Amino acid sequence: MSAEPSLSGYLAEATTWDTERALQAQRQARLAWRVAAAACLCVLALLAAFVTLLPLKRIEPYLIRVDARTGVVDVVPPYRGGTAFPKTIARYFLMRYITVCERFDYAMAQADYRQCGAFNSNRLNEALYARWARGNPRSPLNVHRDGSSVRVRIEAVSFLGDGGADGRLAQVRFERITRQVDGSQERTGHWIATARYRFTGAPANPSLRRWNPLGFEITALELEREVLGPGAPSERRSAQP
Repeated sequence: MSAEPSLSGYLAEATTWDTERALQAQRQARLAWRVAAAACLCVLALLAAFVTLLPLKRIEPYLIRVDARTGVVDVVPPYRGGTAFPKTIARYFLMRYITVCERFDYAMAQADYRQCGAFNSNRLNEALYARWARGNPRSPLNVHRDGSSVRVRIEAVSFLGDGGADGRLAQVRFERITRQVDGSQERTGHWIATARYRFTGAPANPSLRRWNPLGFEITALELEREVLGPGAPSERRSAQP
């Protein structure tokens, strides 16, 4: 028994349509996989580019300065910690350091002790602690227990060049003027301080940064009484621990 010609044509057409639908579904599936693979490759490429550029991404703060007279606007360059400071800044810190560390007034003793330590290296702070300890007979707290005080007058600052790995070398000539509590005549001593110094960057501790914002550090210090004439007393004091 043979099928009618019209039914045979219909069945052939239906088979062809079903085959085309199956082939179309396979083509769409292959296309979808290709698109997904391309998207994954793009994501991987973006991640690689992001990781590569991540170290370059940072926030760079800057300070804008306006001249009060001319109105000229410029950007203040930031300090990177390695720039050589002019001698005027080093001179200021040397004078401040000697003034604070060598004077004594009982009302300011604690503040001066902490401020002096803000400029010292760790080794010099050990020597400072030993010098100020109550058990030391020559501690300023014991020497000036009677109420006497000492003030400092800077005479000159000289720069002696490079001091090696510990920084640059400088000398400070100054006077230590001792005043007795009874108001008697003042005693003046002339001293020379030989110091090695360097700039290490702003300290992390805010309480130290208010006194020493640029990280000025004394790495070695030696004090010697200046002999001005025959019979003048001679004294030498090292700040090493």
